[in-house]
Amino acid sequence: MSENTDELKEIFGSDVENLPREEWEKKLKEKEKTATDFESGSNSSPQQTPNPKKRGSLWAFLLLLAFCISAVCGVYLTVKPGMACSQEKKVDFSSLTLASSKKTSSGPGIAWIKVRGVIAEEDNQSPFSAPSSASYISKRIREAAKDNNVKAIVLDINSPGGTVASVQDIYSEIVSAKEQGKKVVALFRDVAASGAFYIAMAADQIVAEPGTITGSVGVIMQVGNVVGLFNKLGVQVTPITSGKYKDMGSAYRPMTEAEKTILQDMVDDTYSQFFAVVKAGRPNVTPSDLKEYTDGRVFTGQRAYNLGFIDKLGGEETARLLAGELAGLEDPKVITRKSEGLRELIFSFGSSMDSKNFSKQLQSVSTPRVSYQWIY
Repeated sequence: MSENTDELKEIFGSDVENLPREEWEKKLKEKEKTATDFESGSNSSPQQTPNPKKRGSLWAFLLLLAFCISAVCGVYLTVKPGMACSQEKKVDFSSLTLASSKKTSSGPGIAWIKVRGVIAEEDNQSPFSAPSSASYISKRIREAAKDNNVKAIVLDINSPGGTVASVQDIYSEIVSAKEQGKKVVALFRDVAASGAFYIAMAADQIVAEPGTITGSVGVIMQVGNVVGLFNKLGVQVTPITSGKYKDMGSAYRPMTEAEKTILQDMVDDTYSQFFAVVKAGRPNVTPSDLKEYTDGRVFTGQRAYNLGFIDKLGGEETARLLAGELAGLEDPKVITRKSEGLRELIFSFGSSMDSKNFSKQLQSVSTPRVSYQWIY
């Protein structure tokens, strides 16, 4: 003990010499054990059992954060191409239209207006559907006619036609725009038939690809008949009318010969209006060709060019340059465009939902319409 007296005094105090040997040895062992435990505790912290609720909340937060980042990135990537188009010298005309007054350049130029799908007024249009009704197109034409910077209008058409009144409304707006000094060029895409062909008759010039399907000058009225189906289902419809022709064209009973005569007379009258428009709009077509090719048939853009129904073969660049030439503009710019992106994605979803609406399909069967439309 004499060798370690000083060390033991530092540990147990000055009275260590008065302690029995067994007592200070016991205290010394306890001191060593305490030191060992302290060293081991300093190297590793005691394990704590994680709270399952806290872990679940953390995962939920991380998933929500990942979703928000993905949504922001998706919107950015969707809108970015449309933003980039306005910065490029070469404009992508497939995304141009007079759907908004957002300007891509200043000074005189041309308005690019799309005509897509069946030309008609929408029935109970969904708020999520893209605006495409005949009145919407007419509004775009009126806006272009009032814009002093717009010197010419290009009607970018891809349509099988539409209802008579809607087609005639657009035709009248084109005529009005021309009276206000605007030059109008019609561009035929894949299909520009019947009513789409009708509205192009008001244009100064028409451009189409050789393979474009056009023509179909004529009128069609389809009357549905669900009598056989209703008989199988045990359903009977009893109309109460003020006159014998009030429910003429009803899908719930067979049509009489007298009714067929009346409806045929109406179709013939509507066709005569179409024929007069084509004759006035295409004065270079010979009377024999005019009579032969206005019987409802369709034909190619190449045949239309050979007959004089269109003026030039080509695509959107040909239409753009032709519109500039008519308006006296060199290398004309499209001065209005529509921002496309997430909005159109939502609209296209709404439109697809509308097309699957059974009530609309049933209404189309029960309500006959007189149409300038190519139906196949």
